[in-house]
Amino acid sequence: MVLQTSARLLALLGQLQARDLVSGAELATRLDVGERTTRKDIERLRELGYPIDSVRGPAGGYLFGDHGRLPPLLLEPDEAVAVAVGLGSVAAVRGIEESSALALAKLEHVLPDRLRRRVRALHESTDIGLNNTESNVQAPPVDVAVLAELASAVRDREGLRFFYRPGGRDEEERVEADPYRLVSWHERWYVVARRRPSGAWQVFRVDWLQLRTPGAGRFVADPLEGGDYSSFVLREVAFSGWSFHCRIAVDAPAAEVLSRIHAAVGVVETVDDTHSVLVTGGDSLEIVAVWIGMLGLDFHVTEPPELIEHLRLLGRRYARSVPPL
Repeated sequence: MVLQTSARLLALLGQLQARDLVSGAELATRLDVGERTTRKDIERLRELGYPIDSVRGPAGGYLFGDHGRLPPLLLEPDEAVAVAVGLGSVAAVRGIEESSALALAKLEHVLPDRLRRRVRALHESTDIGLNNTESNVQAPPVDVAVLAELASAVRDREGLRFFYRPGGRDEEERVEADPYRLVSWHERWYVVARRRPSGAWQVFRVDWLQLRTPGAGRFVADPLEGGDYSSFVLREVAFSGWSFHCRIAVDAPAAEVLSRIHAAVGVVETVDDTHSVLVTGGDSLEIVAVWIGMLGLDFHVTEPPELIEHLRLLGRRYARSVPPL
């Protein structure tokens, strides 16, 4: 009985896996098809990413390539990137860094060539911030296709052209920039780039940008001094990376404030031995108002007006929630 194409391809894979080298004539005989059909099926498998090598000569035939003992993992491009993102993120969890790295290496080993470069670019172009599993606000959705494009641009030193709309504002900005690093921090994604034509360093939130094509052309690398892109993102996000920003005067030394906050939510400036300023923000003023109250320290807010009004509202609400003294 002549097998249908899909069944025949699976049978052909089985024959190739079972032998180090097998001739086209033998494959055709075992599958009960002509050698021309066998050659076409081999090409179909190659198009799917299976590494099938041809050996010429009287004793020649077909064999799997070095990474072909296991069939490639049949994932869509976005699915492969999503798996790589997940493995990269858990690599920041203490105690399983090595296991995560090994799992990612195995994933690359069984992916077809067309996806292997995509996943490797993301892995090699991304820094994962410490303690990346906690957040004071719900993380925005991430477009894995955009992440993959950004990672490829970082790897290939290709300039970017995109529309940028910070905080979902109505007005958008046209930007050209040279990308150097993707950073995943606090369940958000950022691209660190040099802005054209000034060359100034800037951090762009990935969920606030919309890529334009074609890109801005290749660039000559001029990396960030010290190469610590994660720390650069942390500093920039505290000042510009949230939808809302504020400076909170705290009646406590900087070290005390730092011991009580997540490292990704702000920067603490020293005023004197007993006072400091927390520069922070969030994607909603309501969330900021709640979590600064959880510092357990006395603080003072003078701006923005919306935050002051919400703190007054919370104060009245909390006062009403308990019996009077």
